[in-house]
This record gives sequence, structure tokens and C-alpha cells, in this order.
Amino acid sequence: MSDSSTSNPNERGGKTRQLLGMKGATSGETSIWKIRLQLMKPITWIPLMWGVVCGAASSGGYVWSLENVLMVAACMLMSGPLMAGYTQTLNDFYDREIDAINEPYRPIPSGAISVPQVKAQILLLLGAGLSLGYGLDVWAGHDFPVMLCLTLGGAFLAYIYSAPPLKLKQNGWLGNYALGSSYIALPWWAGHALFGQLNWTIVVLTLIYSMAGLGIAIVNDFKSVEGDRQLGLKSLPVMFGVTTAAWICVIMIDLFQAGIGAYLIYIHQNLYATILLLLVIPQITFQDMYFLRNPLENDVKYQASAQPFLVLGMLVAGLALGHAGV
Repeated sequence: MSDSSTSNPNERGGKTRQLLGMKGATSGETSIWKIRLQLMKPITWIPLMWGVVCGAASSGGYVWSLENVLMVAACMLMSGPLMAGYTQTLNDFYDREIDAINEPYRPIPSGAISVPQVKAQILLLLGAGLSLGYGLDVWAGHDFPVMLCLTLGGAFLAYIYSAPPLKLKQNGWLGNYALGSSYIALPWWAGHALFGQLNWTIVVLTLIYSMAGLGIAIVNDFKSVEGDRQLGLKSLPVMFGVTTAAWICVIMIDLFQAGIGAYLIYIHQNLYATILLLLVIPQITFQDMYFLRNPLENDVKYQASAQPFLVLGMLVAGLALGHAGV
């Protein structure tokens, strides 16, 4: 006899990874709510929610109060569970054929959830995200519905990333940059616009920062090289090979984060610039220890060890921009 307390730790870990939408999952989940959650890939919500915090910091207008905390929480809900959940569900819907090759345990190819149920989830998440975006505009007293427009823009970008005929993810450069900007620039703009005036300086800087996000997006391509190759998707590991793509990835991450650090020096935010540049050092260390030596086996380990320094650097940059009044 056995019970949940004595079940195989590897099996329990696999089920957790499955629920979070991570690599190394196991199959067999029957709860429809857990399956719906798996489609939304909660692990992907974190950087978008963090991006909102960075945007609030860069606005220079955030002050600690209960109302502002609640506004940030609502914006994080919109950016993470709702819009990232919409994006991931939409992506799984259009990727069901490739997932049948790369990740057959995913909910749709495994038959754990029906296509009509997936479509309903996509529409529900999109509607809730748009409604909350408009509600934030009303709450913040915006004359122009900037939060709603950002939500609509993010929804459109998610659609052309995943769906034909454009399906940006078929192109390694365009697709990964679209993904990187969705994870860095869009939530940053939302957090900034909630407490300040979104301006072209912030837009351009975060789009540059999104080039580091492009590098992060490339990391996700290593888990699906074989399926991408079979279906003709031009991911960077398919186009350039695993080793070259890994080098492109780390160069993009380090170079553009260092570039933001150089800009902080230019605007005389030297302390913040030093902290940001120091955060690049452990990233390089883990890149050498894990990722560059075996990208296919160590992609998740690398993400877990190095990416916290990247996202912490984003907050440092946001604080610097807010302090400088950019």
C-alpha cells in the first residue's frame, strides 16, 4: 500500500512542473481546473508581474499607500494571470501539433481538455484582461485609455506571435523579440503609465532592454529543437545550431543589459549603474557553468540560477530612471 506522503519524489516534482508549465513534466492530471491552470503556465507570469513593479519604479510617481499597492496588484493580475495566461493558452492552441512531438503530455495533445474548452478559456481570459485594463484607466483617472490600449496591443502581439498567417514564432529573430518585448517592455509600460506619463525615452529604453529578453526567449527554444526542425520552424537553434544559438543568446542578454548600465552612467546614475553592471557578472558565471556547456540539458538550470540577476537588474534600472526623472 502507498499514499501521497510516500509517493515517488520525482513523480511529485514532475506533477509540479506540469502544473507550472515547466519542462520535465509528467502526464495524468485529471482535474479540469489544474489542466486549465497548466495551459496558462503560471511560471511565465512572474516576469510580467515583475515588469509592472519596474515600471512603477521608473515612473517616479509611485508612493507607498494602500490604494497604490492595490493598483499595482490589479495591474500585475492583468499582466500575469490574465494576459500572460491568455497568451500561453493561445500559444498552446496553435502549437498543438508541435507539442504532440515535443511535449505530448501537454493538455491539448494528450486529450486532457477539448478544443472548445480551450477556445472558451482564451476568450474568457482576454475579456477579463481588457476589462481590467479599462478599469485601471478609470481608477487612475486617465483622460486617454492607455492601459486598455496597452492590453489590446499585447493581445494583438500574442495573436500574431502564435497564429497564422504571420505566426511570428516561425522566425527566430522576430518571434523571440516579440516574446522578449512582451515580457519586459509591455508590463513595464503598464506599470509606468499607471503612476506617471509614458514617454518616448522609457519606450525606447525598454525596447532596447527587450533585446536581453530576446536572449531569454532563445533559451526556451532549446527544449523543442527536434519538433521545430520537423515542422519547419526557424528557431535560432534550428537555423544556427545549438552551440552558436547558445552564444547568440548569452551575448544578447549580457550586451544589452550592460548597454542599459552605460546609459545610467550617461544620466549620472552612477551607483545604480554600478549595481546593474555587477549583476551581469554572476550571469556570465552561470552561463559558463551550465548553459554554454550543454544548452539542451541545462536550459532550466541556467534559467533558475542566472535569470534572477537579470530581473533584479531590471528593478535597479527602473529605480534609477525614476530617481533621474526620465
